[in-house]
Amino acid sequence: MPAQRQPDIKLLLSHPAHFLALGFGSGLAPKAPGTFGSLAAIPLYLLLAQVLLPWHIALLAIPLFVLGIWACGKTGQALGVSDHGGIVWDEIVAMLPLLAMVPQTLLGWSAAFLLFRLFDISKPWPISWFDARIKGGFGVMLDDALAALPAAGLLYLLYPWLS
Repeated sequence: MPAQRQPDIKLLLSHPAHFLALGFGSGLAPKAPGTFGSLAAIPLYLLLAQVLLPWHIALLAIPLFVLGIWACGKTGQALGVSDHGGIVWDEIVAMLPLLAMVPQTLLGWSAAFLLFRLFDISKPWPISWFDARIKGGFGVMLDDALAALPAAGLLYLLYPWLS
């Protein structure tokens, strides 16, 4: 792997993989790029919702996950760090099914965002176990997909109060 470098606009625009992995530019945020990447999922979701039903968007996350393995792996190699903080496609993809499963309101989307960030940042076991052991594009994508699972469980339980 090359020496570690910081992502910038030049890298972002140099290859479609980098544009995706860096979350359309949201991953260039100097502080909390994962949070900005998670937020970037909301306008993407709203754009997709113009032509797709929520459950279609949730299913779309599967091929987007596979696409992310390639994009995040390629960008990690370019940055010299497998899971660089600026790589946020994993947050975007993990957020899409969560946004699809909650009431389609600001409260529902806020709850999805907050619970996902809680589990993505804290990485409770077994998420932390996988995060420490699986590297490359698959590892980048996997820990966020796993963080979405407990968030989804809590959102399911909270659904009556979010409606």
